[in-house]
Amino acid sequence: MSDRNCLIKNAIVNGKKQDLLIENNIIKKIGNIDDAIDKEETKVIDGNNKIVIPGLINTHTHIPMTLFRGVADDLPLMDWLNNYIWPMEAKLNADIVYAGTLLGCLEMIKSGTTTFNDMYFFLDGIVKAVDEMGMRAVLSYGMIDLFDGEKRKKELKNAEENIKMIKKLNNERIGVALGPHAPYTCSKELLMEVHEMAKKYNIPIHIHMNETLDEIKMVKEKTGMRPFEYLNSFGFFDGVSVIAAHCVHLSDEEIKIIKEKKINVSHNPISNLKLASGIAPIPKLVENGINVTLGTDGCGSNNNLNLFEEIKISSLIHKGATLNPTIINTKQSFEFATKNGAKALDLKCGELKEGYLADIALIDLNKPFLIPKENIYSHLVYSFNGNVDTVIIDGNVVMENGKMLNVNEEKIYEKAEKAYYKLIN
Repeated sequence: MSDRNCLIKNAIVNGKKQDLLIENNIIKKIGNIDDAIDKEETKVIDGNNKIVIPGLINTHTHIPMTLFRGVADDLPLMDWLNNYIWPMEAKLNADIVYAGTLLGCLEMIKSGTTTFNDMYFFLDGIVKAVDEMGMRAVLSYGMIDLFDGEKRKKELKNAEENIKMIKKLNNERIGVALGPHAPYTCSKELLMEVHEMAKKYNIPIHIHMNETLDEIKMVKEKTGMRPFEYLNSFGFFDGVSVIAAHCVHLSDEEIKIIKEKKINVSHNPISNLKLASGIAPIPKLVENGINVTLGTDGCGSNNNLNLFEEIKISSLIHKGATLNPTIINTKQSFEFATKNGAKALDLKCGELKEGYLADIALIDLNKPFLIPKENIYSHLVYSFNGNVDTVIIDGNVVMENGKMLNVNEEKIYEKAEKAYYKLIN
């Protein structure tokens, strides 16, 4: 029997009680499905008192930074990066990154995330963990040249080697992107080369944009332009798919560029609040038809990977900031983490539809904070804690009834603790 032939019976699917059939890695049918299905070839999951949702999509992570959780709280971004995070990152190696990624994947699966878009280092360690955990991911090597010519050559070489390594795997669950860190840490020459490489390999670009007022000031002093205007001046956004993380402080002209160039925005509200970066103008972006998605950022600045928290905060924070309770409704904030994330990563998932990838989560409705059940779609945004029951990724059941099926949780925790001590000693 293969998990990739799977029948979920009598669950709430798209608002009504029905069945969902998975064949291989695809949602084959949704509706009342005949019991005559071959039980020997099909895994049957009892969906009574459960709701099926699309797996969540986290569009901005630094996944091995689970090991940096709680390391440097309550600090401004530049102090946090320069004096705490970057010195620790200098001690990283593939084994440490592997341990941190295992932990991150475990945390995401247990809170209903099935896909993530990551930027980091030692991608061989990340790839190994993602493959073992059965997750879907788009991975990019984080490039920083600090305007140094020799470093630029090295970073571009590393990036291309990682692209070739991931493409050679031919693993449908693991995609690749280019990850220039930000306009204030990357030279114009590096950014131009990245643009050409993205076109050459037909892959997206994942970049931090306009996270803080300080970095905008840096770029403006150096170039005379705001970050989006600067990158647009040399065609960085032309003919490529871009996921821009943060986008906290935007001028009207920059919003116009984001709209015209069809740039995808990864909104990271909790990280932006914790680092006191600000509140992104998400209602304005939505008003302009811009594709807004959700990210957690790394655990050093969040401090978890629970995307349900981002869904809730993304709905609440903009109501408070605008004094308008109708801004960013439940449907919009939930789609930020599902349908919109899939669009940004060019994946056929994020919705429960026949023919779509079988990346789904089941939630047990017998929880005090999910009653009354009639209002479940409100509860998913405003009262659910993220503790999902069962997760299916690419047609494979990776967690059932809260238990991981193919990995040993305790060993992952032990490995992560050991890796952390290597970083601090």
